Amino acid sequence: MKFSKFGEKFTRKAGITQLMDDLGDALANDDILMLGGGNPAHIPEVQARFRKRMESILSEPGEFESMIGNYDGSRGNAAFIEALAEMLCETFGWNISPENIALTNGSQNAFFCLFNLFAGDMPDGSKRKILFPLTPEYIGYADTGLTDDFFVSKRPSIELLDDGLFKYHVDFQGLEIGDDIGAICVSRPTNPTGNVLTDEEMRHLDELAREKGVPFIIDNAYGTPFPDIIYTEASPIWNSNTVVCMSLSKFGLPNFRTGIVIASKEIASAIADINGVMCLAPGGLGARMAIDLIRDGEIMRISQEIIQPYYQRKAFQTLEWFREELGEVPYRIHKPEGALFLWLWLKDLPCTSAELYERLKARNTLVIPGHHFFPGLEADDWPHKHECIRVTYAQDDETVHAGVKIIADEIKKIYG
Repeated sequence: MKFSKFGEKFTRKAGITQLMDDLGDALANDDILMLGGGNPAHIPEVQARFRKRMESILSEPGEFESMIGNYDGSRGNAAFIEALAEMLCETFGWNISPENIALTNGSQNAFFCLFNLFAGDMPDGSKRKILFPLTPEYIGYADTGLTDDFFVSKRPSIELLDDGLFKYHVDFQGLEIGDDIGAICVSRPTNPTGNVLTDEEMRHLDELAREKGVPFIIDNAYGTPFPDIIYTEASPIWNSNTVVCMSLSKFGLPNFRTGIVIASKEIASAIADINGVMCLAPGGLGARMAIDLIRDGEIMRISQEIIQPYYQRKAFQTLEWFREELGEVPYRIHKPEGALFLWLWLKDLPCTSAELYERLKARNTLVIPGHHFFPGLEADDWPHKHECIRVTYAQDDETVHAGVKIIADEIKKIYG
């Protein structure tokens, strides 16, 4: 049996498949401390709201049957899209209509479509790439291109802060946007680091994208207005040249795979067309579960009053646990500004982060080694790529604390 080039590319062992395989193993084994996956926490108040919504669906004659038995259009559930467009217009003053929105089967699906829409082999015979103006970036981007040499990335500038913290910034002096760039992409907050690009950085990148005539894609899976897992000031941004990608996953519905693309009408229509070919229509369960929350604005209240403080407390608690356990180890942690993770930088680590990952895995503690988070910098021998790990704090406090102790103990052994 021979696979095509497509088959060979997408069956290679990738960082994202390692992450999901580890997540599956952890769910099947109660002894594993899962500090590596991106699964959101099971927040009781949020899950109670979903249970109430499901009970409402089940009690309404014909509602359950319609939810599971009818296709939506290729753009996604029309009622949900209309309610979301109205909410965004009223909340942020964005000049959008339902024609500016398309749903996908999760954010991962959205980025596969968007990246290959703007990069790869072009009709005129040229090749274009996706630019990440700042790395590290999301592990799931790395293998989404249909062609090789698909991404180009830039090293960040690093600001050293007090209390063992640091922060990445876009290095605009070293940022060149060539004619082979098809789109610029950032995540905000950033997975894996919890970094939130400043409003000024976002404005500058938006200006550069418009000057080059390429889209500015913003991965807003953790951002405002939902799930709003941001612990610092961050103004939302959208205009006719931006593509804002949102999700219901980190709001608490990861298994319903609901991605949201907000873009120009041309781009939203293109996503709908791709949906029609790839999957007929995106699944509608997430949209049905969340539509009432969108209509009455409760999705923003839940995000701001329940979800955001829940994760913020866990972020700073986990930070303190690492400070207590790591002691004099030469470490820094990226300033926690959002998302579900702490990003540990272990300066001059005597082994690679991949080796540290294996040592921790042998102790039933899972993290994600940092080298997976540098798409477009694979050929760069920057040591920093191999000195970092991502640790999630979304699990219950007991699990996170136990994992922190093991991680710190293993790190001290390596330096010792």
